[in-house]
Amino acid sequence: MRYTPAGLPALDLRLEHESSVEEAGQTRQVKTAIKAVALGALAERLGVQPIGSLWRFSGFLATPRNGKLVVLHIQEFQQD
Repeated sequence: MRYTPAGLPALDLRLEHESSVEEAGQTRQVKTAIKAVALGALAERLGVQPIGSLWRFSGFLATPRNGKLVVLHIQEFQQD
């Protein structure tokens, strides 16, 4: 947990996804990881969850001013 200059709690995360999908009649294994951030009370709630547990996240994607990769800004989460 870190705090913004305004004192808002912020939690930086790395989310991992793994699944199977059908593409062009073939089963394809999909794996990816993405950076994410949660702010405020959401960061505090998320910070006490067990690492490695399964969750469903929603939010928006943005590119930081000084970065090249997208970051998921988490606005809501629920156990999957």
